[in-house]
Amino acid sequence: AFPAPFVNPIDSQPYSYFIYTPFSLIPSAASFHAQPWGCAWSRTPGPTWPRPDLGLPLAGCSCARGECGGAACACADAEAEAADASGAGMASLSECGDGCACGPSCENRRTQRGVTVRLRVLRQLKKGWALHAAEVIHRGQFVCEYAGEFLTTEEARRRHRLYDELASVGKLSPALLVIREHLPSGRVCMRVNIDATKVGNVARFINHSCDGGNLRPILVRSSGSLLPRLCLFAARDIVDGEELAFSYGDAKPNPKGLPCFCESSCCPGVLPAEET
Repeated sequence: AFPAPFVNPIDSQPYSYFIYTPFSLIPSAASFHAQPWGCAWSRTPGPTWPRPDLGLPLAGCSCARGECGGAACACADAEAEAADASGAGMASLSECGDGCACGPSCENRRTQRGVTVRLRVLRQLKKGWALHAAEVIHRGQFVCEYAGEFLTTEEARRRHRLYDELASVGKLSPALLVIREHLPSGRVCMRVNIDATKVGNVARFINHSCDGGNLRPILVRSSGSLLPRLCLFAARDIVDGEELAFSYGDAKPNPKGLPCFCESSCCPGVLPAEET
């Protein structure tokens, strides 16, 4: 993994303190009551959350080294990779995991090795901190996972209320994402809450773009794990120095909404927001 340097040509303001984690984690129950965010976790963060941790048996492929991801691989799911999991352009991807016979060098684990492209965090006049490419990134290339704390819906709602209060007076820039998977009928079949406000990685600095930006969010499931991860891939070729962005959701005119500075032609002037 490559380190991401911070560059501030605007002023002397440092970035907000946060606890770094390369992968999403489940905070311990004690953390919820100790402070507004969690700083302890139930197990060491990793790219997958094994089923035995959740009281379930292991599952995975038995492919020989170098054969994972093919038609005979139990982890390959062509339908899932092509499906529109959210009903709004978010696909899903299947990878090998803890229950598989292959090792960490397996080619079907490309999102499990951390950040493998060069990135830079740059402070901008209007947007504040932003994540930029520090090398050419090709279309379809994995950029980073949106890492943070996996939250229950109850805890996500509690934090959302707190964050709204702090953001309204300029004391916080929240990074709480709510991802909903939809069935073909339109019904929500799964909700995942990831909070990178105080525990996260470089993805917490990626800004919203109303036109979808240059990154594509994809839900990645690893065999042997029940919790999907939100991973970001290049939606097109990205040049060195270009700001990285993706759509947080549909933005609607809202006089109380936070201002959006993406400057795309379809921007309504406010960031996406909804009741959690």
